[in-house]
Formats: sequence, C-alpha cells, structure tokens
Amino acid sequence: MLVLASASPRRQALLAALGVPFVVDGADVDEEPRVGEGPVALAVRLSQAKAQAVASRRPDATVLAADTVVALDGDVLGKPAHADEAVEMLRALRGRAHRVYTAVALVHHGRLAMGLAASEVTMRAYSDEEIAAYVASGDPLDKAGAYAIQNPDFMPVIAWRGCYTSIMGLPLGVVSDLLRWAGVPVAVPAASVCQQLGVRCCLDADTP
Repeated sequence: MLVLASASPRRQALLAALGVPFVVDGADVDEEPRVGEGPVALAVRLSQAKAQAVASRRPDATVLAADTVVALDGDVLGKPAHADEAVEMLRALRGRAHRVYTAVALVHHGRLAMGLAASEVTMRAYSDEEIAAYVASGDPLDKAGAYAIQNPDFMPVIAWRGCYTSIMGLPLGVVSDLLRWAGVPVAVPAASVCQQLGVRCCLDADTP
C-alpha cells in the first residue's frame, strides 16, 4: 500500500496523475523553522518528519511525504497565518525572483529515501487591488509564500525555471524515481503529466 502523508488537494491530484493507487493519511508536524535553519534544511527535515510520523503508525506501508518552502533572499516564507500576512508576503514577492524548494521523503520497509527539487520563480508586477482580490478568495492561506502558480485568476508568475510540479508542491520526476526505487510502478510518465498541464517538463533534454 502506498500512503501519501499529505492532506493537500494539489499533491493528491498530482500523485493521482501518475496513475499510482494510494490512500491519504495526513501528517501533523510542527512546521516552524528552527533557529538558523535554512530553506533547504527545513524542507528536507519536514518532509522526513512527515513520512516517518505516518510510517510509525503504518509500518507495512510505503509512505510518501513532501514539503515545499518558498525563500526570498534566503528568508523562509511559510504559509500565512492570516490575510494580512498573505498581503505582506505577496507585496514582498511582487516583481521579484525567489526560490522554491520541495523535498520528498519515502519510507519503504523501514528505509528512508530522499529527493529535492529547486526552482526559480519570478513574479509579475501585480497591483495592490489584485492582491486584495486574491487574498479575499482564500486561496493563498494554505500555501507557502501565499500563492499558487497554477491559479487561473491571479496568475502571479511571469517566469520560472526548474520543475513546475515542484512549485505546485510535488516534483513528479523526483517522486517517480523514488517510487521505482521502492518497487511501485508508475503508470504515467511525469513528462506526460506536465504536457497535460500545458507546461514544459524539467525532464526534457531541451528544457532551459
């Protein structure tokens, strides 16, 4: 049995797109960064903690977990606690480039395997009015950095390099490699999922 240790609808949809059967068992871990902890270390630690928390109660299952961290000038932008914080984050990101890191952890028969995807994202110069409308929709409040790259109304991103599905929350190339390591067959190639999403795939040789 494959278990996704995440209640995120986005991660569930992306994993389902690979044609892999799974069940959901969300992990409840403290996501507060430790003193001096950088964005990569945070993403790796939290993905591992989520996977191991669920594996501890499902020892016979293969458990997949992920954590996405948005970093601006090296500072971590987590999920906004309230609307005002979401506005503050979106203003800080406006018209600027930042980094998005998604770490993936897989526990299989007591063994832990890890993967990481790093991407660069540049936001467009959206207006304060657009920010207000987006925050009022409620969409930013459960997302690192207070935005979703795939939001069709706000469309916050003007350019990106790296892995699109990682920016969404689950790097499918990394996930596919980890699942194959655990002997879990992947029915749909990650590149095909990206094609369905209408974006270039980081696994393609000609992807810049």
